[in-house]
Amino acid sequence: MNNLNIRNMKKIIFLWAALMMIVMDAGAQKGIDNGTPNGSGEDSVRCVTNVNLFIPYARNRNYEEALPYWKAVYEECPASSINTYILGVGIINWQISKETDPAKRDALINDMIKLYDDRIKYFGNMPPRNRRDYKDAVIWSKATTYNNLKGENTDHLLIYKWLGDVIDEFKENTFPSALMLYMVSSIKLFQSDMEKYKEQYVNDFLKCSAILDAQFAIAEAEKNEKDIEDLSSCKKEIETNFIASGAAECELMQSIYASKVEDNKTNLDALKEIMKILNRVGCNESDAYIAASEHAYKIEPTAESAMGLGTKALRNKDNAAADKYLNEAIAMSDDPEIKANLFLLLAVMANDKGQYMNVKQLCQKCLAENPNKGQAYLLWGSAYALGGRNLFPDDPVLNKLIWYAVVDKFEKARQVDPSVAAEANRQVNIYNKYFTSKEEIFMHPLLKEGDTFTLPGWINEVVRIR
Repeated sequence: MNNLNIRNMKKIIFLWAALMMIVMDAGAQKGIDNGTPNGSGEDSVRCVTNVNLFIPYARNRNYEEALPYWKAVYEECPASSINTYILGVGIINWQISKETDPAKRDALINDMIKLYDDRIKYFGNMPPRNRRDYKDAVIWSKATTYNNLKGENTDHLLIYKWLGDVIDEFKENTFPSALMLYMVSSIKLFQSDMEKYKEQYVNDFLKCSAILDAQFAIAEAEKNEKDIEDLSSCKKEIETNFIASGAAECELMQSIYASKVEDNKTNLDALKEIMKILNRVGCNESDAYIAASEHAYKIEPTAESAMGLGTKALRNKDNAAADKYLNEAIAMSDDPEIKANLFLLLAVMANDKGQYMNVKQLCQKCLAENPNKGQAYLLWGSAYALGGRNLFPDDPVLNKLIWYAVVDKFEKARQVDPSVAAEANRQVNIYNKYFTSKEEIFMHPLLKEGDTFTLPGWINEVVRIR
């Protein structure tokens, strides 16, 4: 809308207002005083007039013209229009951008926070037009705006409280972006005082991860691709920050959950939750996990509890019991990640017994459940290195071809799983020194550089001569 049209509209509104004031009775009262959206009498006319004046100015970012009319609406009839708050953010941001006095700027930031709080006060029960109108999304907007305005001076404890209250109220329906910002504030507090906030940060991570998992399951069931993508991104960022933080040490997790296990040894639901949490952060070999598994298994055998007993048996070198419990867990589980871990444990046990063909088969089963399990490729390559040294006992040149297969597995490990890249690189550097030389390839009648060669027997791998 151009300025000429706005001026014309302004004239029309003033004429209408003047006429209305003539016919209104003297019982004028502001909306802020009588609790109505617009007030009554002359004050009601003035409220409606100011609403209709500030909105077009604000929408066209003519904040200087909008300011006096918006301010009058906000002060006199704050329940008249939700646009007072939606467009008010832009008006106050404009004021802040022009203010050079630090004290006055902070006062305007406080005005901004009050604006969001008043929106919830006057329009918190209004039927939302879209997801961002819900209370949790509005509070997330408040926290985000505050964080952006304060920058390095942000009080993260304040954001943590705002969004913590949101999560307590909305639980599994919490706006995902609110969960992300909550975790940002939580990790900032942890970084400011690791001893004080470490346990709190771990618990926050577990709580938010559980909420995102529940939301992700709903999105998958509804085949909502956008929500799936957004939730995956949220979860990845939270998990990346958590892993990088160093907070989830199994020693800490053990200290947190050991007493919880003892207090809940007859509570199956609590034991299942403890096992799930410890497994999520990679502490499924801790004493707390194993103790929870033992108590849970007595009440009702499950995949998780059987896995814990299998882990304990492995620790005690009781291979028969380990094999029993781990295979029992596989049969009961429908979780691909848990099954992948179980097959990997069985592969480790087979490797210890020198059953290298079985190691390969179990690693393949593990990777069928989780194709990005780098540890399985490392173990598979190791099995080739240990069990495939004498494929061609009468031909020392062909016998070197196994190292191609070994290195291929290590390279695949670092390709699919960055967490094992350092170990994979170390193994590659060890074994690629054993490759056949150019001279050996040139002199051998069955070999040609760049060609492929199929290794026989249980290895049954196609390798490229290089």
